[in-house]
Amino acid sequence: MTIDDRIDGDTICRSHPVLRRIGAVLLFLLVQAAAVLLVGLTALLLSFEPGWSAEGPMAPQSKPGEARSGSLLFKTDDGYSDAPRLGIDVDITVSGPTARARVTQLFRNPTDHWIEAVYVYPLPAGSAVDTLKMVVGDRVVIGDIKEREQAKVIYEQAKRDGKTAALTEQERPNIFTNSLANIGPGETVLVQIEYQEPVAQNGTEFSLRVPLVVGPRYNPAPIVQSVELRPGGNGWGAASNDPVPDRDRITPPVLDPAENAPVNPTRITVRLQAGFPLGDVKSQHHQVRIESPDANTRLITLADGVVPADRDFELTWKPAAETAPSVGLFREHVGDADYLLAFVTPPAVASTSQQPLPREVIFVIDNSGSMGGTSIQQAKASLLYALGRLQPTDRFNVIRFDDTMTVLFPASVPADPEHVGRAASFVSGLDARGGTEMVPAMRAALTDDGSETDHVRQVIFLTDGAIGNEQQLFETISAMRGRSRIFMVGIGSAPNTYLMTRAAELGRGAFTHIGSVDQVEERMRGLFAKLENPAVIGLVASFSNASADLTPAIIPDLYRDEPLVLAAKFDKLEGSLQIKGRIGDRPWTVTLPLADAAEGKGLSKLWARRKISDAEVARTTRQITPDEADKTILKLALEHQLVTRLTSLVAVDRTPRRPAGEPLKLSGLPINLPAGWDFDKVFGERMRAPAAPAERRAQADGNVQVAALKRPTVPPPAPNTITLPKTATDAELSMMLGAGLLMLSLAMWGFARRRAAIT
Repeated sequence: MTIDDRIDGDTICRSHPVLRRIGAVLLFLLVQAAAVLLVGLTALLLSFEPGWSAEGPMAPQSKPGEARSGSLLFKTDDGYSDAPRLGIDVDITVSGPTARARVTQLFRNPTDHWIEAVYVYPLPAGSAVDTLKMVVGDRVVIGDIKEREQAKVIYEQAKRDGKTAALTEQERPNIFTNSLANIGPGETVLVQIEYQEPVAQNGTEFSLRVPLVVGPRYNPAPIVQSVELRPGGNGWGAASNDPVPDRDRITPPVLDPAENAPVNPTRITVRLQAGFPLGDVKSQHHQVRIESPDANTRLITLADGVVPADRDFELTWKPAAETAPSVGLFREHVGDADYLLAFVTPPAVASTSQQPLPREVIFVIDNSGSMGGTSIQQAKASLLYALGRLQPTDRFNVIRFDDTMTVLFPASVPADPEHVGRAASFVSGLDARGGTEMVPAMRAALTDDGSETDHVRQVIFLTDGAIGNEQQLFETISAMRGRSRIFMVGIGSAPNTYLMTRAAELGRGAFTHIGSVDQVEERMRGLFAKLENPAVIGLVASFSNASADLTPAIIPDLYRDEPLVLAAKFDKLEGSLQIKGRIGDRPWTVTLPLADAAEGKGLSKLWARRKISDAEVARTTRQITPDEADKTILKLALEHQLVTRLTSLVAVDRTPRRPAGEPLKLSGLPINLPAGWDFDKVFGERMRAPAAPAERRAQADGNVQVAALKRPTVPPPAPNTITLPKTATDAELSMMLGAGLLMLSLAMWGFARRRAAIT
């Protein structure tokens, strides 16, 4: 066939009316198929409840070479402009048993627009947040505690009126959201939060933790049930239950550290006034400078001046003497009431029994995507250490989970060399991937067939706790704990300490944190000291000459080196406090004269914060109704001016500033990925060459990119592996149908073209 013949054939094809009609039909089918495919793809993407939820504002795009030092870039319709920036200054004063923290957040708007900034940040889970100050120009605005909905209404009205306003809301006891409205072009606004918290103690070591980044949370998909009713009924009914109803509020955009410089530069200063001569003072995860004005005082600052907000700051200190104080008693008078804070560490006493009771130990290890990088190494090393500590009289099992779950043995097995070796090989081969379906794994660990009643049953749960459905886990523990005791081992640079401490409390166990591989042996050795030695049980506290409102209401068992921490409110502080319990098979009693209590600071806030926690626990364990819990929490929060899930802090500058008609743009500030996390494991594999490693500095050049969420690749299930349920949709079917129609249409179109060319 010549070129001229082909041209003639094409001309006939275009001019013949029948062929034109065929072409039109094919074109219609092609458009329809493409539409179906688009709908199918859209439905599929929407149906994928992302394993790692990081929903947020539209992802700003990066443009290398246009950033200035310390700047971020947002893509706009007019090109690229500087993004709002956030700097953080943390100033903490430790006074004996308590710490008072002032967190100053410096927000700068370098754009040409009026904006509203919304950002998520962490605070210690046990902190009592009570102060908000906003500085706009030369004006200082003090925040007020209001019921949450009322505070939101005040803030929204101020936003509409063009007034600068700040709103601080609690999403979890350790996750807070700040909203800043009407920040003008080129303007800088300071927001200052203050909180009170108790110092932690473990044996001779005291510690303070400052969380600096909210790790991305895995948010399980909502469960939607459809029920077909009998003929003559009302048709279909649907019930929906979202385990994370506030998922949009706890999932800020996250930067890929391979493509962006770190953000949110942070400065930390700690004034440590221990109340006793100090010995060793250490920062576990940051380089610091330490000054020593006197024997009881240390001034701690960051060696680098500022650091990226990408890992928790942990400070530990010990007394100069070999033995730490075993008793602390402090008082504060506020209004017409006295408040007491007591620390008592029971002595370490060996049991007089012939042999310790044998144990049934259930190890649970999280190998989900957030555990990628150094976290999975820490978790595996910790579990291998724990396996090596098992005694021949013990029995054990191992459970691993991501969005699937494997139970290694059908039931607990003897801790003999063969079984321990098999378990060690299994653990050594684990890799991090997928989502974090923690509740089914906890359920499996707490399932007790009752065959080992002569064994002490202990669950050791290793995880970073990066989930949004904490309440589901708490309810599972409350319902199923039985005779089990749960010991939570927090892994990584930014663990969810709220989940860890509450799960250990509900599970009548303890919480240990491992932030680096170097800490594995030391921290696991401390954990096994708790597991292998008798706990202090049957604890009761009584006051000789006064009635007190005591917290915790039900005193938990204590493990080796753990102090009993009690807070109380009195009309009049007098007489003595007596504490009784049993250590192993021995009775233990201690009496504290209240008149000898030293003056303390912020004790009323700590008492109220712990009473609020008591109400939340009672609500979870169904000792009181949700309404009763809410009434208690609201009363305490308003009386003591604290932020809770029912109350917020709001500050409003009374002078309208944004000109009428000037639009207000919403800006969600991104956060860093926690140090040691693997971005690809969390958000899915990226189709690009690996980036060369680079030193990360808080003030380096950088661009912003928010990761697109991808469903993790799921390998074939291993033996004894359970694939956990997902929300079912018909999106996959729509996609397949659309693809099939598209392929059919393309084939018909190609066949017609070929016939036309031959003709």
